[in-house]
Amino acid sequence: MLIIYGLLFFLMFFRIFYIQVTGQAEGQQLAAKATARYEKTKTITADRGNILDRQGQVIAKDAISYRLVAVVSPEASKGTNKVMHVENPKKTAAVLAKYIDMDEDAIYKKLTPEKKDTYQVEFGAAGRDISHATMKEIEKEQLPGIIFMEDKKRFYPNGTFASNLIGIAGKKNDKDPQAPTVGKMGLEAIYNKELSGVNGNVQYKSDLFGYLLPNSKEMVQPAKDGDNVYLTIDKTIQNFLEDSMSKVYKQYNPESMVAVVADPKTGEILAVSQRPTFNPQTGEGLDNSWINKMTETTLEPGSTMKTFTLATAIQEGKWNPNDKFQSGQYTVYDRTIRDANQVGWGRITYLEGIQRSSNVGMANLLKKIGDDTFIQYMKKFGFGQKTGIDLPNEATGKILDEYPINRVTTTYGQGSTVTPIQLIQAETAVANNGKMMQPYVIDKVVDPNTGEIVKEHKPIVKGNPISAETAKQVRDTLATTVTSEKGTAQKFASKEYEVAGKTGTAQIPNPNGGYYWGKNNFLYSFLGMAPAKNPKLIMYVAVEKPHLGVTEVGSEPTSKIFNTVMDSSLKYLNIKPSKSTTEKSILMEDVVGQESDNVITNLESKNIQTIRIGSKGKITDQYPKKGQSVFATSHAFIKTSGNIQIPDFKGWSLRDILTYQSLSGIEIDVNGDGYVQKQNIKPGTVYDGNKKLVLTLEKPQQQYK
Repeated sequence: MLIIYGLLFFLMFFRIFYIQVTGQAEGQQLAAKATARYEKTKTITADRGNILDRQGQVIAKDAISYRLVAVVSPEASKGTNKVMHVENPKKTAAVLAKYIDMDEDAIYKKLTPEKKDTYQVEFGAAGRDISHATMKEIEKEQLPGIIFMEDKKRFYPNGTFASNLIGIAGKKNDKDPQAPTVGKMGLEAIYNKELSGVNGNVQYKSDLFGYLLPNSKEMVQPAKDGDNVYLTIDKTIQNFLEDSMSKVYKQYNPESMVAVVADPKTGEILAVSQRPTFNPQTGEGLDNSWINKMTETTLEPGSTMKTFTLATAIQEGKWNPNDKFQSGQYTVYDRTIRDANQVGWGRITYLEGIQRSSNVGMANLLKKIGDDTFIQYMKKFGFGQKTGIDLPNEATGKILDEYPINRVTTTYGQGSTVTPIQLIQAETAVANNGKMMQPYVIDKVVDPNTGEIVKEHKPIVKGNPISAETAKQVRDTLATTVTSEKGTAQKFASKEYEVAGKTGTAQIPNPNGGYYWGKNNFLYSFLGMAPAKNPKLIMYVAVEKPHLGVTEVGSEPTSKIFNTVMDSSLKYLNIKPSKSTTEKSILMEDVVGQESDNVITNLESKNIQTIRIGSKGKITDQYPKKGQSVFATSHAFIKTSGNIQIPDFKGWSLRDILTYQSLSGIEIDVNGDGYVQKQNIKPGTVYDGNKKLVLTLEKPQQQYK
């Protein structure tokens, strides 16, 4: 017997020794099996990069949402002193029906699955994307078995906001809440690679219940958040445009609308909108609005094209505003073109022809310019070719020149096709003294993990189709279309800024042949700039087939958009009113090191409102800087040491607020757009840093009614 026991002991000892040496038992790697059982990996989800405006204000970002889960298996409550599953499905269904978009019966059915081994259930779309506030309300109900899982959702805080440019991002697989977020259209899709982050993970050893084992070492691979994309879009100007577009769309119910605002000195797109459009947060309107009209669709521009026919004639020395022609009609072989009123205005000057938007005047100018020369200039202005804007699927349009009649109709914008962005690019040459700037929408791409600028766009001169002298003469001439009693653009006049531009009334092709006719069947547009002497903004507006009143004309809807947005934006940018004779500017001296009291007295004697940031004493910083202009009635800022008293912010622009924030170091929350109307800390209060400063702005159209 002892021999048998000894043999068994020897075999057991050998088996243990074998396992220790080989790490295998019954052909299985025990180390791997133990690792699989005890080592856990938890994913650290990376944030998708933000999309921000030029001031760093958020347009799109990741936000936490919650997914509703119901534990329905009684097994969850075994071995605990607390009910961990849905014990009363009927009551639970009645309560949940108050918070999610699912009726009580459907919820009850979910909570009582046919399969008895079901551990937990979810509620589809109705149970996803639950806000923090709703989650907290449900938690207050103390429903056993109801739990929440955190999800990340793309958040668009501004609602309908350049939606066809920004696009949308969502789950790669809508049925899988754990699927990654990907861009599905617009900039979200175009820059999906840059915006997408790289998930990290945490690896650690735990027991069967998920608790860390004593002395276990965690291994952390941090997540790398996606890059932040900064746009050239200005949130305030974009909001001006969205509000105005919505009002006109509601009033006139057109088939479509598109508008673009740009900086002619750089080519930066500051705002772009269209109708119909969609809300990226809710998806409302998405079925009818996928294309970006600014770049992907073409149109016959109508008389806005006369801007460039005029520029060509001036550049070629063929323009004499006092020469005369017979208006009314013009014959090209067997074709006759007519002015808008069919009969013309008799024998008129070419200047009056521009003011009245005479098609016949353009035809006569073409005869002076020469067909080939005219077509060459259209190419110089970038028509018939892509602008190269940093967006995909850009259309080219087509300048028709096969037959003489094509070249004639192109002079006044019929037959040939262009894109809105081509008109904007060409207009920069007129507004920017002959330098044509390539349009762009991406300012820079920044890695938030390192602060490194990954990509940065700079202004690009696309060409010089006309001289600075020609550009000035075009602006002066187009300004008369607004100011002349014969001008078609009188409705675009501003009380404070001199506007230059050209109206357009284009016939719309009928798919069955020919063109639609009737005042409710045209494409009405305006391509303009302000202030005319030195344009800071250019803008294109087009409204297709609006429902006009009996006495209304096509410039009604377009002028309501242009006037509101242009005036509001120029005021927001602190552009000096070009029609004001009382406001003067001075060049700032270097006041750093001087006594602040003396500087304030000097500046305020010149009607410059001076804001001191700090206590009395010597100045340590200033804005504007030495050599920069400051206008009477505008703000100058001087920084000193010592306690900061909160100023009266009423009437301040966002630019002034940002300057104050930069110099003072005080964090400021800004609500709304336009000019400050309310502040949460009283003027004169010594700022102690315990309360965040909140300013409420209102739009200029509310202030300047």
